Amino acid sequence: MAEAKKTAPQSPLWTAAFAEIHERADAVRTLTNGTGPAIKPTAKHALKTAKTGRIAIVDGARTPFAKSGSHYKQMDVVDLASIPAAALVSRMNLDPTEIDQAIFGVVVPALYAPNLGREVILRTALPRAIEGTTVNLACASSNRAITHGAEAILAGQASVVLAGGAESLSTVPITYSQNAAKQFMDANRAKSMAGKVGALSKIRPGDLVPVAPAIAEYTTGMTMGQSTEKMAKENAISRRAQDEIALLSHHRAATASDAGRFDNQIVAAFPEPNYREAVTRDNGIRPDSSLEQLAKLRPVFDKRYGSLTAGNSSPLTDGASAVVLMSEKKAKALGYEPLGFIRSYAYHAVDPGTQLLQGPAYAAPMALDRAGLSLADIDLVEMHEAFAAQILSNMKALASKKFAQNELGRKEAVGEIDFSRFNVNGGSIAIGHPFGATGGRVTIQVLRELERRGESLGLITVCAAGGNGFAMVVERA
Repeated sequence: MAEAKKTAPQSPLWTAAFAEIHERADAVRTLTNGTGPAIKPTAKHALKTAKTGRIAIVDGARTPFAKSGSHYKQMDVVDLASIPAAALVSRMNLDPTEIDQAIFGVVVPALYAPNLGREVILRTALPRAIEGTTVNLACASSNRAITHGAEAILAGQASVVLAGGAESLSTVPITYSQNAAKQFMDANRAKSMAGKVGALSKIRPGDLVPVAPAIAEYTTGMTMGQSTEKMAKENAISRRAQDEIALLSHHRAATASDAGRFDNQIVAAFPEPNYREAVTRDNGIRPDSSLEQLAKLRPVFDKRYGSLTAGNSSPLTDGASAVVLMSEKKAKALGYEPLGFIRSYAYHAVDPGTQLLQGPAYAAPMALDRAGLSLADIDLVEMHEAFAAQILSNMKALASKKFAQNELGRKEAVGEIDFSRFNVNGGSIAIGHPFGATGGRVTIQVLRELERRGESLGLITVCAAGGNGFAMVVERA
């Protein structure tokens, strides 16, 4: 696979990050040393059929992303997901009866409305005959929703799909201990008052301590931050390089926001309870951030030896995104000019006990192979920034010949990602990361930027809990 053009290191914004990748890529940890199963090349194929043509992403929108506990603190995932969904149908002047399916991703669903895809249909007053489905692939949930929609179209089960995702970390459901839950259920089933009192009397004060949804890996017991801290150490990722990635994210997002580049992506939200004040911008972007300020922040996950801070990690965020997918033939028949097309995609998972967020380094070359492309062919790269250390770990892996040989079964490295074409309008560290919505955001963002620049090819990558990785190639031509 041809190597992408290397980024000149002259910008002070990424001097250390460039050196990490350009000079020390082989410091990245490999797991198999050439003895384990490799990612084998996949035959070239385009994601299309003679019947459907390509899979078109006709339009996309998202809410402004807001730090949890701020603008959307009284809004749940149904409230949030319905905003871009309704806006898309309206601004496209799409006949609602043309929609065949709604597929939405969410990581922490509302307990009283667990099928988000169906609730979006009902909340937005779309025809009730439309099927609604919900998926969960952690931070890649809306990517999975989009690819499920693409698969439905390819299979001939649909021609128009509304797909997306949402997350409300301000309204996560809080539960009690297993013993408290058991006794509440026993009390509910009891036929007599004595039976109800007897069951409730078995509840101890400690059982009533609220239990929030787990943020740790079920198999390892480590949080995502702890796992990424481990990756930073194993892959020789410096604190300075992480802070540079964070600063780059904030500066580029601020520039894009001020220039109005998000205006055709964001739809205004009117938060509860009074619905009076419109939210029109992401509230996590810090245009005045500096390396000096970032360097003063203390490590969060390993307070003594760590390098991950609140500044170089994505914040807990609320928000939603949505896209409308169609077969190429359907879009043409309805008179739409699509934002772009899905050329290929790939998923790959790694052992969560090793390099939890390294999945994109495996999925990206698979997606590129399936598209018949090399990294050098890609005009823009949009990588979800869970943590700056995760970004650098994956970039080093892609640039490493050792990693390619030991992990991918390739003779040469996949290639270096040009910083001038990486997350050019900022990423999740600045914009925010509502788990279920980020995949839609990065898809819309790269397609809109390709449109603005008059360029053709974009590569999207997303890491996710459980060791999952996703990559997708989109095209505008």
